Amino acid sequence: MEQEKFKIILFKTISAFFVVLTLAVVYCIFFGPLKKYADSLTPSKTITVSAEGKVTASPDIAQLSFSVVSEGMNPEKIADDNNKKISAAIEFVKSNGVELEDVKTTNYNLNPRYEYDEDKRTSYISGYVLTQTVSVKIRDLGGVAKILGGLPSVGINQIFSVGFSIDDPEKYMAEARKQAFEKARQKAETMAVQNKTKIKQVLTFSDYQSSPPYPVMREMIANKKGDVVLPTVEPGSQEVIVQVSVTYELK
Repeated sequence: MEQEKFKIILFKTISAFFVVLTLAVVYCIFFGPLKKYADSLTPSKTITVSAEGKVTASPDIAQLSFSVVSEGMNPEKIADDNNKKISAAIEFVKSNGVELEDVKTTNYNLNPRYEYDEDKRTSYISGYVLTQTVSVKIRDLGGVAKILGGLPSVGINQIFSVGFSIDDPEKYMAEARKQAFEKARQKAETMAVQNKTKIKQVLTFSDYQSSPPYPVMREMIANKKGDVVLPTVEPGSQEVIVQVSVTYELK
């Protein structure tokens, strides 16, 4: 009798052990570490495609830099003269709608000018050169020509780095990115059909923006306005380009 009870208990124990073992194996395969490991493996049937989205936009801001270059023997005198001209130029651009937050001093450089004395075979300071540069951002493109044409009259003797850009390119990037992903999906589906298979899901994707150079001012002389010859400003257009790469799993 005791032996029969022992056999029953042993059988139940062994059965329970195998049930627990089976559950543990099932869990590992379908839910646990084995599944996670299997999911981490790259599917054997994949396709990677790339595509490009492009949006053409008109620039809405202009950026330019200008300088006053002053020369003389007395550094204090040329600094005073230079500062007055730069201050006048800043007041001029502000009076034409440029906010103070869009005006920035980018260079203030005072250097001695050297010459060489052939008789004494030595260099000496023959004067000083002061260059002060200001960069401005013009949000009203209609005022660019007037500002460019008026700067020399307030003492500016160097104008450079005139260009145009988009103040907030993200909305155009979003549209270009959308186009690129749609093209990538269409391309992948077409290739899958041609090879008698289907797209299952996206595995990985990435994107990057191509940054073309900004358009620049094309002409320097245009129609007269009074006695002042104003420059012609051509903002042109700018292409916002986003390229994407997508890897799909195939069925």
